[in-house]
Amino acid sequence: MELFVFLVAGAMVLGGGVGVVVRSHPVHAALSLILTLFGVAVLFVAQEAHFLAAVQVIVYAGAIVVLFLFVIMLLGVDNTENLRIEPLKIQRPVAAVIGAGLVALLGMAIIASRDAKPPVVIPSEAVRDAALDPHNSNIKALARDVFGQHVLAFELTSVLLVIAVVATVMLARKPKPGEIGPLVGEGGAS
Repeated sequence: MELFVFLVAGAMVLGGGVGVVVRSHPVHAALSLILTLFGVAVLFVAQEAHFLAAVQVIVYAGAIVVLFLFVIMLLGVDNTENLRIEPLKIQRPVAAVIGAGLVALLGMAIIASRDAKPPVVIPSEAVRDAALDPHNSNIKALARDVFGQHVLAFELTSVLLVIAVVATVMLARKPKPGEIGPLVGEGGAS
């Protein structure tokens, strides 16, 4: 039975991953991503990591992909727009300043976290927590691990998701015939 669940979930993950890359319509690619995320959730359940499976479905398949779909639908991928006309002329300089500020803030946080000592967990405290509430002990250990040792990876993942949304916006913009597209080398100029 375990082998069957693994093979089905693996097929879901691989099929969804291929669908994300191969599909040309952004909505279909996002739906393939949902298939991939559900397959990963099934693999988490097979490993008895129920909390991670719930987080996978609720946060990633439920919230992040819905955000992607919202951005895709909001942009109207079938509509063309003039890329030379900017509704707010100051938006690019402000975005550059905010981006530089966020990079500086992230750099300062990384430098400050190097000097900080990690919280000391007394083994007897962890044992006591597990004895008092065995269901929450794994969640507390996961929280200590994610927001302790792996906080940089956790924050970089959030930055990656923001970059993915911005990339979706840029790729969904379609130039009018004769204009250069949002990426270098694209466009209908002939």
